[in-house]
Amino acid sequence: MPLLGLNHYFVRAGDLARSRHFYCDVLGFEEMKRPAFSYPGYWLGLNGQVQVHMGLVETPVASTPPTGVIDHVAFTGSDPESFARRLREAGLPSRERYRDDTGLLQIFVADPDGVMIELNFPGIAVRPAWLGTGAA
Repeated sequence: MPLLGLNHYFVRAGDLARSRHFYCDVLGFEEMKRPAFSYPGYWLGLNGQVQVHMGLVETPVASTPPTGVIDHVAFTGSDPESFARRLREAGLPSRERYRDDTGLLQIFVADPDGVMIELNFPGIAVRPAWLGTGAA
């Protein structure tokens, strides 16, 4: 019985509005219909599928007490130049990396609670000029 893909991950947000802004307004997630749980939060998705379930730090969920730290969560995207510009305009520090051996451009940015978000843009045959030479 193989796994079929990521269903969602849960973010324990220190500030729901700030985290919702990051995921929706900066990364482009959409707010999805969420069941009437007994605690505040959001379901955020892409292409009609929930990807991020969010609640406050003290939210009681299945993994109580909290299970620990997630190092990073990776998403595939398109138009890396627009993402890089959007992150700069939002004042969010990010790091770009281009792998010429695989044609993969990556952008790393931390969410408001410190979870590293890795944005992968495959199929970039040539290092984009806007990226410059400083990114490794």
